Amino acid sequence: MGAREYRIRRSIEAPASTVWSLLTDAASYRDWNRSVIDLKGPIEQGNTIELVSVVNPKRTFKLKVVEMTEPTRMMWADGMPLGLFKGERTFTITPSGEGCEFSMVEQYSGPLAGLITKAIPDLTDSFTLFADGLKAAAEAKQR
Repeated sequence: MGAREYRIRRSIEAPASTVWSLLTDAASYRDWNRSVIDLKGPIEQGNTIELVSVVNPKRTFKLKVVEMTEPTRMMWADGMPLGLFKGERTFTITPSGEGCEFSMVEQYSGPLAGLITKAIPDLTDSFTLFADGLKAAAEAKQR
């Protein structure tokens, strides 16, 4: 059975508002995020964005922005009808001193999750690229 969850965490020496501004600016993703080939559409609650990732460059993922609580939490989701499969990526930013803690979790659920996750490539390297890029970009804005 494939992985049902991926997670990563980084301490970032920048305010939560700086990290939030990077996470919600689709136009800047390719500047700091080497795991993303393209990202289209405004990142706004209720909107659908189109993401092309280095993990699967031939596929465009259409993700709904289902939650945005500025500047601490955002969630993107995709899935199949009737809840047969659901993927959710949650971004959490927790202020800590003069910086913040960033975490990103992707979870899969539904009756077909076991079957579908076998076909999903390992996202560990992609998550590392995402978090390291976000940390570097946010900290560079503070210099």
